[in-house]
Amino acid sequence: MTSNPRLTPQEVASYNEKGYVLPKDNVFSDQDFHRLKAIFEEDLEQYGADNLDVIHFRDARLLEFLLSDQVLDLVEPLIGPDIGLWSSHFICKQPKIGKATPWHEDSAYWNGRTSTMEGIVTVWLAIDRAFPENGSMGVLPGTHSGGFSEYERVDKNENIFETQIVGVDESEAVYFTLEPNQCSLHEARIIHGAKPNTSEFRRCGYTMRYFPLTTQVYPERNVGHKIWLARGIDRAGNTLENA
Repeated sequence: MTSNPRLTPQEVASYNEKGYVLPKDNVFSDQDFHRLKAIFEEDLEQYGADNLDVIHFRDARLLEFLLSDQVLDLVEPLIGPDIGLWSSHFICKQPKIGKATPWHEDSAYWNGRTSTMEGIVTVWLAIDRAFPENGSMGVLPGTHSGGFSEYERVDKNENIFETQIVGVDESEAVYFTLEPNQCSLHEARIIHGAKPNTSEFRRCGYTMRYFPLTTQVYPERNVGHKIWLARGIDRAGNTLENA
């Protein structure tokens, strides 16, 4: 266990049961968060909102934040001391953009790329305030034991993705409200989605994704994808970048 855990034993137990947790504290200092937000604004202007996946491949300044103790001390209580950086993505919904994020599992999009999906965790950092009316994330608690549900096609004009999980009971959903510099953490297999941004307020977040280094990442199924040693020791024979 990390010597500086940022989650209580009760929060860890809740995460294991429900597949998500909402820490109360800000992730970064005010100064560091403002620097990160400034980097985001630069990348948004340079690349556009649709081209910010694995943005740290192009903007190495982000590694300072992705590999920081402030973030890794949130992750380690959940997956252990040996941590790899899997990916990151600035996700931005502009005001009045009427596209929803369909119900899905992250694991469904990564199927076959790793030896297991268990343990992959996303830190969803709010760059802007996130609330249901501007498209904050909602989850179905306790749905993280599977990871490969049945999907059906949906209208791409109204949804960010072309598919959604069949038969989701939205009455069970929990939607998050996050202030800037707050975060949620969710397991890769949990069913989640978001409503369209019908508000006048932008909703942008930074997803920082990590995996336990007992998991093997298959190079032949991840051509061009780079992973980093974030903390500890690689125990699965992965090819890792070093900061």
